[in-house]
Amino acid sequence: MTIRVILVDDQPLLRTGFRMILEAEPDIAVVGEAADGLQAVELVRTLQPDVVLMDIRMPRMDGVEATRRIVGGRDGGQPAAGSARVLVLTTFDLDEYVVEALRAGASGFLLKDVPADDLIAAIRVIADGDALLAPSITRRLLDMYAARLPAAEDPTPDTLAMLTEREVEVLRLVARGMSNAEIAAELFVSETTVKTHVGHVLTKLGLRDRVQAAVYAYESGLVRPGAL
Repeated sequence: MTIRVILVDDQPLLRTGFRMILEAEPDIAVVGEAADGLQAVELVRTLQPDVVLMDIRMPRMDGVEATRRIVGGRDGGQPAAGSARVLVLTTFDLDEYVVEALRAGASGFLLKDVPADDLIAAIRVIADGDALLAPSITRRLLDMYAARLPAAEDPTPDTLAMLTEREVEVLRLVARGMSNAEIAAELFVSETTVKTHVGHVLTKLGLRDRVQAAVYAYESGLVRPGAL
């Protein structure tokens, strides 16, 4: 199965570099390019890609609003394409706009200077329906900006009450950026059991993936910035 990718960045040279890297892979095809978020939304509607590699800061429409329109995240909006998943690119590892992109429905983010192998692996992970939640960057970013995020109507304490005690525990560990294997070791259970718990958490709370689950944990007060 070929993974269909759209590249979105206002710098043509970067798009060319990403295209060269990705098209060297037999299972990845770059089907389109956009120089701003507005073009990206239209391309997604037309080309129906699997993954959108999305820059944050662009003219006309930034990557946050484009992500919101493409995915139809928890902040509202109708998705441009139900199956398209967004992988955000940023120049700085502590870019507050990335938090907003995650809230809007992005499935993860990478730095623009990421090694080629990591970029390829990330696209495969996102296309497979998982989320890219790197502890070393994501947690620092959430810790720095979660306290500034505006209060949201959802989630509420009532929604947390839908979870079992073990599911709440798993959600806390997901918010810390732990993988299924790490959570399994922490709780002395199998990875399959952890995967089942994560699935129940996402379903009960109406979340798209682990990234949104981590943001939810901060927004709901379950995890506080700086908490271990």
